[in-house]
Amino acid sequence: MDESRMSGMYLAMVERWLRSLTHRLWRRGLMRSGMVTGLILAVLVGVLSFAYRERGRGNLHKLEAKIATDRQEAPVSLPGGQEAIELTRTRLMGGTMPEFLSVTMLPGRGMNVLQIVAYIPGKGEVNLLASPTVEGAESAMTGTGEDADGQASLTMGGAFEAPWAGRIEGVASQVAGGRVSAVWHGHTMTLPGSAEGVARGGLLLANAADSAETTALPDGGQAQAVFHAGDFGAHWPSKTDVTVTVLLGSQWIELTVVARNTGDAPEPVGIGWHPRFTIFDGNREQLRLRLPGEMREEVSDQESGLPTGVLLPVNGTAYDFTMRGGAALGKMELDDGFVALHRDLMDNSAAAELSDPANDYGVRLTALSPTIKAFRVVAPADADYVSIVPQFNYDDPFGREWPKETDTGMVVLQPGQSTQWEIRLELFSLAGNQNAK
Repeated sequence: MDESRMSGMYLAMVERWLRSLTHRLWRRGLMRSGMVTGLILAVLVGVLSFAYRERGRGNLHKLEAKIATDRQEAPVSLPGGQEAIELTRTRLMGGTMPEFLSVTMLPGRGMNVLQIVAYIPGKGEVNLLASPTVEGAESAMTGTGEDADGQASLTMGGAFEAPWAGRIEGVASQVAGGRVSAVWHGHTMTLPGSAEGVARGGLLLANAADSAETTALPDGGQAQAVFHAGDFGAHWPSKTDVTVTVLLGSQWIELTVVARNTGDAPEPVGIGWHPRFTIFDGNREQLRLRLPGEMREEVSDQESGLPTGVLLPVNGTAYDFTMRGGAALGKMELDDGFVALHRDLMDNSAAAELSDPANDYGVRLTALSPTIKAFRVVAPADADYVSIVPQFNYDDPFGREWPKETDTGMVVLQPGQSTQWEIRLELFSLAGNQNAK
């Protein structure tokens, strides 16, 4: 073996010995002696000292302010003083069928269903309700002026109406200071109304929820809000708790309202939901409307929409929307209540439909509660929406125009009793819909 190879071997042996010695010294001499802990503490003390010195100079405060500014989020909109609730789900149908994707609600404003987003094949994701953004809703819902009693809620989304739905005309037009007097079983109720002597949309419109919660579900979610409405600001004969529940699925949304008399006197209760369905692409005339009402409330004039107390058959008239597949809306302007609800052999409950043949989809509102006695339709000829309102009561349910024997749909709750209003909103394709032939 030559001298160079021998030198290389000895050099390698020395390197291995040095590595082994270093390792033993580190583990035994440094780690076990506590020197590492000491080094860490020394570094920590140094950092704290530096921070204290910089704070004294004001530099740390500037750094904290910069971080806070950089991380500051945009202000959250609070319609009615409470943050909006949104239920969402992921599209699962492969793009071949329409399906619901999200629901946005305003617990600060009577749980108004501000927006429903759906997927429509050929159109993509669309807003089904005529509504502004949450920010726009907050701007409009001021609680003052024309919105002093929450009336802005009726101009967007889908407002829940309670303890009555629709309109109440003041008895003998007794109007004072924007208040309307109505009488029920000898009890006089003073209600917020218009200069024309009409109270609209109930007393829940401006109420903020006392509690609200959401629950995630495998294919959607649930939101629930509770309103301890009391006597609705001294406007109602007894005290009431109202619970609103919204359940989101792919093909349906279930809406439930439970009213419970928590006072010590009987009270009348009417409940409704006032959605404003968007008209897409200016297709109003070819929209098809189907209604289960065999009779309609005659109105004194189309402008007020107030009933005369007479019920008229719709069969053979322009107001007959009872046939399968409905009838074209055309240029017809509607602000009418349809009653004497029937159900077809194929339907489990009375149902109304609004179909859009140009976009191959429709929405169906099924009255799951037998106490829903009317569908009110609001469809101005020049508007971009159609409202179909499933409700307990007829319009002006306390009005003297109704014969005494007429059941105008108000449910009477004794103390401790409850009533439930429930509907199912469904989304369907016209091509595959068996109810639209």
